[in-house]
Amino acid sequence: MPVFLWEAKTRKGVQKKGELEVASKVIAVASLRRQGYVDIRAKKKPIEIVIFPEKVEEKDVSIFFRQLSTMINAGLPLVQCFELSERGSEKKAMVKLLQNVRMGLEQGSTLGETLRRFPDEFDRLTCSLVEAGEQGGILDTILLRLCAYKEKALALKGKIKSAMVYPISILAVAFIVTAILMIFVIPVFSEMFSSFGAELPGPTKIAMAISDVFVEYWYIVFGAPIAMIYSIKRIYKTPKGRYQLDELLLNIPVLGDVLRKAAVARFCRTFSTLVAAGVPILEALDTVAETAGNVVIEEVILSSKVSITQGQSLAEPLEQSRIFPLMVTQMISIGEQTGSLEEMLAKIADFYEEEVDTAVDAMTSLMEPFIMAFLGIVIGGLVIAMYLPIFQMASVL
Repeated sequence: MPVFLWEAKTRKGVQKKGELEVASKVIAVASLRRQGYVDIRAKKKPIEIVIFPEKVEEKDVSIFFRQLSTMINAGLPLVQCFELSERGSEKKAMVKLLQNVRMGLEQGSTLGETLRRFPDEFDRLTCSLVEAGEQGGILDTILLRLCAYKEKALALKGKIKSAMVYPISILAVAFIVTAILMIFVIPVFSEMFSSFGAELPGPTKIAMAISDVFVEYWYIVFGAPIAMIYSIKRIYKTPKGRYQLDELLLNIPVLGDVLRKAAVARFCRTFSTLVAAGVPILEALDTVAETAGNVVIEEVILSSKVSITQGQSLAEPLEQSRIFPLMVTQMISIGEQTGSLEEMLAKIADFYEEEVDTAVDAMTSLMEPFIMAFLGIVIGGLVIAMYLPIFQMASVL
């Protein structure tokens, strides 16, 4: 829908302005009048061609929530908090988001209800915690807990990404270098060797044959990785394909261990944050399942919810799944029995976040020699294969 820029006055004469996304100017004016504005002027916002559109990131939301907590604690009304944040934000996408949320608040909606209208920026966990904070009258405290959770979650996500990016980037560079050698360098050697009229060594023949394939079918060589990535993404969008790929990731040696520990840490941290905020356990499990990031673990969490409604403890179905380590299920069981589930979950999350650090460092250290050996065999093998005929000529001469 088109966006309209508007300026108006409140009944007390205070000048206001903002943006409104509606179907027409008439609807924009009518909506503002319902909110009590007078002297309304609205015009359609010019269309801007943006090549790389700005996005609101999790870090931006976390910083805003910390500021919002401080302002609420100081006694400022919510709408005024958003107005101050709009003036202080330099990111256009964030300003637009804050304006839209403020408009929802001015229409009489609660903050939790308004945030649910923007699922791309505010996930289910955020909305649940904000609603719990509003109901309990401790919104500022809940926002601080939410910030702490998001910062830890971002740090954990960063560690997992760094563990994945390093080997993938090295292999991608190795593939590009190998393709360049095969397509542009080895054919030059092939022309030179063809004039010798002598029998070429076996490794040289193999390298030249592979080079001919690369030259003739270069579009398949470069298109195959792209097609494979696209196919994996398409498969991952189907329920069955996503389940199989998530299950495969958890069972990959070394990497699967890192992902499993990260999933346990995320589950415990999210669940602990929700329980501490006073969210009912069954509702909290729905939110935790949605934010699990892995369908296999999501199914385990949802099945544990069914078990709880049938009178079982949370630890029993988690232990039966064999996804969660025995230590985790035992500590959860102790937390349930002693009434300290929140503290126990937080301790498990702290422990497994440290375990992820250790596992990522170990995986990186383990992969480095294998990657170097792979590069040495591939690149070094090609160089040796091309220089073998030259060495033979030198020995003959």
